[in-house]
Amino acid sequence: MSAGALDARLAGYRFERDALGRSAASVFRLEAPGLPTLYLKVEAAGAFGELADEAARLRWLKASGLPCPDIIAEDSDGARNRLLISALPGSDLASASALTPLARVELLAAALLDLHRLPIASCPFDHRLERRIAAAKARMQAGIVDETDFDETRLGKSAEALFAELERKRPDCKDLVVTHGDACLPNFIASEEGFSGYIDCSRLGVADRHQDIALACRSVAHNFGEALVRPFLDRYGMPATDPARLEYYQLLDEFF
Repeated sequence: MSAGALDARLAGYRFERDALGRSAASVFRLEAPGLPTLYLKVEAAGAFGELADEAARLRWLKASGLPCPDIIAEDSDGARNRLLISALPGSDLASASALTPLARVELLAAALLDLHRLPIASCPFDHRLERRIAAAKARMQAGIVDETDFDETRLGKSAEALFAELERKRPDCKDLVVTHGDACLPNFIASEEGFSGYIDCSRLGVADRHQDIALACRSVAHNFGEALVRPFLDRYGMPATDPARLEYYQLLDEFF
């Protein structure tokens, strides 16, 4: 779609900067009387842009029968990329205060189960470790890994030191599923009626199940406390986890 056509879709809308999800792009919530609420994502064009990836994955996810935003329009002028999507009903699971923390944790587990049950042969997005480690290295070499945003246990370390650890501790075993890639509570939307859909899907792809479980456990503990990690895992159906793999995928996430 041309820039003019996308701009035409925005006529009459009021823009509000939004912190929904964990996207690296600037996100705006668009509202207007009598019109559906929309979200506009804007990012600088370049090698590390994610909006084209997100659009491709949203189309695939929708075609696979799982709920996610509709793509209304997208464009790029070489300097910036834009993606216009529909809003989902409800709030993200980190802030959906109409639901109890336990209900939110169980919704997260059920949403991940639905995603992880999709056949990996049908998914064209390969996020196995070989590719993700290469992407992590490229981001480190480009100087875009935020060392001030590392988890508390890794604060003060350099990206280079963490990358050496990433290569050294790489696990051999794989339990491949279609993963969300950034399975934190803010990237799942629900209302009092139930789960509404997945957002910020630019890292969706075939990867080890622990990619999602690791970030979900960290997010549950951060938002609601360690006590709800076990109910999350019970609802997901994972009575035992591999602590080393959980730690590894949390380490990998420092680069994204």
